[in-house]
Amino acid sequence: MKKSGSERKRVRRSPASLQNGTSDTPPRKQGSKKDVFQLFAEKVRDHKGLESRWAVLQETRVEYFRGRDFINFLRNHPELKDILDADKNLEVEEIGNTLLRKSLLVRCDRVVKTLRPGKKKLSTWPAHLEIYPEQVFSENDAFFAWTFVRRHPLWQTLLSFFWPVLTLAICLFPIYPHQVKLIILYVCAGLLLVILSLLLVRATIFGAMWILLGKRVWFFPNILAEEATLKELFRFWPKKDEEEKPKWMARLFYAIVAVLVILLLRHHAPDEAARARYQKRVYNIIDDVLEWSPKLALSGIMEKQPTAANATDPADHSTIPEDASPANQEIVPEFDDLTEEVDNPDEPSP
Repeated sequence: MKKSGSERKRVRRSPASLQNGTSDTPPRKQGSKKDVFQLFAEKVRDHKGLESRWAVLQETRVEYFRGRDFINFLRNHPELKDILDADKNLEVEEIGNTLLRKSLLVRCDRVVKTLRPGKKKLSTWPAHLEIYPEQVFSENDAFFAWTFVRRHPLWQTLLSFFWPVLTLAICLFPIYPHQVKLIILYVCAGLLLVILSLLLVRATIFGAMWILLGKRVWFFPNILAEEATLKELFRFWPKKDEEEKPKWMARLFYAIVAVLVILLLRHHAPDEAARARYQKRVYNIIDDVLEWSPKLALSGIMEKQPTAANATDPADHSTIPEDASPANQEIVPEFDDLTEEVDNPDEPSP
């Protein structure tokens, strides 16, 4: 009896697999193992519990974390190890070394390794990194940067899609209805006023605390951060001041400068009449923008059109005799001018 095609393939493959001592199952496990560590790295990177920062690594912006933070993170969140399946019992150092071998991480070192004047220790989160020669996981002043591209969430994809639409909507602002223009104007002006007021208040508090107490206190410390999350952006309480206390001579100098600047601004402040003129000028500019519409623009053009037509229409012009045209008229001196010349014959002519 003849064997089917599947049985022939089974017969042909079995001797080679027995001879090599392997089967089809281990390669599949090895491939899934690689995917498991990739999935584990993505979950760890997207988790908010692991503190990370952004820095420049060889002219490239990378997201990195510290070795001791990675160890503490996995100890506090052991459930993430379940993603590794058979390797979930590995130690944290072994997991870190595996991520390094699979090129999911790269160990980095700080570029500036010397203390700057006036500081007691190196920066906790350096802004510039370089690749460390030995790619081995460690927790002692070691930094590790992610090497794979982070997957963008759905809201970022939708935002990138609607960004051109938003740009087009901003360009079409002059043809919006008047009420919509007013709403947009007041909302934008209110947001700008809130941001500027907040920056002014936090700068005033920082200057007063620095001059009077010698402490650096920045309320809303992440409001100007580029890569801060929404939760970190609205964090009110500042971090602990780790820098050296400023000298009293510097504090006295800046206090005198602040008083002089305040007195100078108060002396050159505009009066009420100048303020009213400036306010009127600003209101006129705003009114020109808000009240513009295509209908008004077209009506203005149409009003000018008949005037131009009448100037070129020969039917509306009166007939001018050829002799009376300005080109054919001779310039005749006035009679009074001739009389003055006769009365003064001795006066030399000009």
